[in-house]
Amino acid sequence: MNYDAIIIGAGLGGLTAAAKLAKEGQKVLVLEQHDVPGGCATTFQRKKFHVEAGLHEMDGFRSGIKKKIFDELGIPQHVHFVPIPEFYRIIWKETDFVFPENPNEAKEKLKKMFPDETAAIEKYFRFVTGLGREIENLPRTKKEKRFKKPLFPLFYPKLVRSTLNTAGGFMDKLFHDERLKMILLGNASYYHDDPYELSLFYFAAGQNSYFSNGSYFIKGGSQKLSDYLMNFIREQGGEVLLRQQVTSILTENGNAVGVTYRENRKKETDIHEVRAKTIIANAAVPRIAEELLTGEAAQNLRQQTQNMKAGPSIFTVYLGFKKPPKTIGNRHYSTFVVDDSVESTKDLASNAKASFDQRSFVFVDYGMVDSGLAPEGKSVGVICTMDDAKEWQNLDKKAYRQKKEESISLLMKRLEKVLPGIEKITEYKEAATPLTIERYTLNPGGSPYGYAQTLDQSARKRLPVKSTVPGLYFASAWSSPGGGFSGAILSGYTCALSVLHQQKKTIG
Repeated sequence: MNYDAIIIGAGLGGLTAAAKLAKEGQKVLVLEQHDVPGGCATTFQRKKFHVEAGLHEMDGFRSGIKKKIFDELGIPQHVHFVPIPEFYRIIWKETDFVFPENPNEAKEKLKKMFPDETAAIEKYFRFVTGLGREIENLPRTKKEKRFKKPLFPLFYPKLVRSTLNTAGGFMDKLFHDERLKMILLGNASYYHDDPYELSLFYFAAGQNSYFSNGSYFIKGGSQKLSDYLMNFIREQGGEVLLRQQVTSILTENGNAVGVTYRENRKKETDIHEVRAKTIIANAAVPRIAEELLTGEAAQNLRQQTQNMKAGPSIFTVYLGFKKPPKTIGNRHYSTFVVDDSVESTKDLASNAKASFDQRSFVFVDYGMVDSGLAPEGKSVGVICTMDDAKEWQNLDKKAYRQKKEESISLLMKRLEKVLPGIEKITEYKEAATPLTIERYTLNPGGSPYGYAQTLDQSARKRLPVKSTVPGLYFASAWSSPGGGFSGAILSGYTCALSVLHQQKKTIG
């Protein structure tokens, strides 16, 4: 059977692309190797707990392109988004700061705390919000591009500046107080593990989206969003097949024309072949180049991406509580704990590779909102920290399990210092390493971020959704605009628009 589009993978990027194409009347087939859709946007059951696998908080959709996407796909009417009460709390040495959800309140609070930095604080918030407005006003049509391109630096000064600076470098230029820099970079680990590599464009654009649209959790967990998109695709006449692993992308005369796939997790199974006008890869680009493509197509993609660096991975401790942590004094949804061994923001990169008794972490308490993840009177949470798959490779099963248990113990003891009594109310704990993420998502090194959002790989050198292979497109954290839930959704939607535009041009 032939299709208009075959989508490899049912992560948020693939689901969004398929949903848009199906809505436009395209005949789509989604092939997902796991037994549930969503990729990192998923939950799993442990005892009576629904455990959230990936989502801490998601920037909202009150305005901008994401509002358009959500409204078009009917998401707000079917998926319940719960507002987060504050942006985040950060603890570092003597500093204990709660960043308000409202950016104006945050600005005033920071000015009172750092009166000598008042002008710089005003400048920071003007830059972040101004960058957001410039991004929203970017030229979309050919006419706009012809008119605005010659005056680009004049129309978009903040956008241009953001592509020339790292987040850490920008903070150093603006501020003198290390505490202030640490507060403003408090959630930088949501983007990358080194603020002095992290693109200012990507960081500031993301922060502005939180400032402008708020922070939310999906009630019932991110699986609700993934399931809704899968069902939406099916209602529009599309197909979504789970437990089906794509084994190759077929090419003819240099064009992508189809895929082969088999039922996953079976040693002996039939190989199926299906064809389509368009192939959309919601999969890790390095894997596509090494495992799915062959010949000149694979070589060209490897050459295009050979110098690109993948983002870091994550170590997560999932926790189930006998009673909510607020009963023992917790008052905040997400708390970033920066280790005392960190002397300045310049130490954050090396600290991300430190031992677990010193590595900084974030504790997310889903019980602070109506998360829908736990039975009445109970709660769930996570401890999350940067990690590297290399730390877990080449270990036998016994050593691997032992390292996991030791890492869980170290992080729990450190959380106990921040929130005394947390260990006593914990009845379930389990860890996911980078190898866990790699196993379930097939992302090399277990990187949920895709390509790292460094200065060179963000605004300057993003991998476009349209590949160098005719007929092959990308829709994931590995392609423009980058990682995160919103990044994957935007990538999927942009990919679908690119496919529709190409088809229209071909017919015309």
